[in-house]
Amino acid sequence: MKSEETPFEGGPLDGRVLPILLGPTGHPPKVYRVPVPDGAGGPPTVLVYRRVQAGASRRLGLHQGWKYEYDPTGGSGRLRWPWSKPDPAPEPGPGTEAGGGPDATPDGKP
Repeated sequence: MKSEETPFEGGPLDGRVLPILLGPTGHPPKVYRVPVPDGAGGPPTVLVYRRVQAGASRRLGLHQGWKYEYDPTGGSGRLRWPWSKPDPAPEPGPGTEAGGGPDATPDGKP
């Protein structure tokens, strides 16, 4: 399999360049997860990096390669198919009104 030297920006891997395996299309994966073992023997911490364009040429704006940027939120990074169920809505916290049933108007009054 082919690999490509890909730079990492942000997070613990900032400034490192690692060989990343390329997929069948010749691109590295969109999301790169790095499991970091816990020193106390607990579950590993997973660092999430997202693929972004490294740059574009001046004149024609052609693609110049890829780099990975650190995602501190560690989002799911899963594919969203059109037939997938939407993510569950967050439940209202304390001090917020849970108004707005099916008969409610846009201002929240029934």
